[in-house]
Amino acid sequence: MGGGSMQIFNKHSELEKRRQLRNNAPPAEVKLWHALKGKQVAGYKFRRQYSVGAYVLDFYCPALKLALEIDGSSHNGDDAQEYDRQRQQFVEALGIRFLRFTNAEVHRNLEGVVAAILATTPQPPPS
Repeated sequence: MGGGSMQIFNKHSELEKRRQLRNNAPPAEVKLWHALKGKQVAGYKFRRQYSVGAYVLDFYCPALKLALEIDGSSHNGDDAQEYDRQRQQFVEALGIRFLRFTNAEVHRNLEGVVAAILATTPQPPPS
């Protein structure tokens, strides 16, 4: 990535925030992470708590330019929904696709969530 992208992606100033989010991840995020880590989804590498600008994404795959968000009850309020909308618009303006799942979807149908993620992958990455 060029010098300009370092100001947007995984900024050092957001490091502590990302670390705290990783260390206090809700059970649904932990469950999905176990399915994503180690290139288990079509060989693609996903990152946890990846920052884009001032926003931190639950999961991000740079090769696919794909953000995954797991929404729990904290996303239900009007203020939270507006924040989520602004964050998604900012991220999508950078050419990153967004997929959202609820905690309940991850807990009840992890295989379906992984299948939905797989459906976005064009082909395995080059070796």
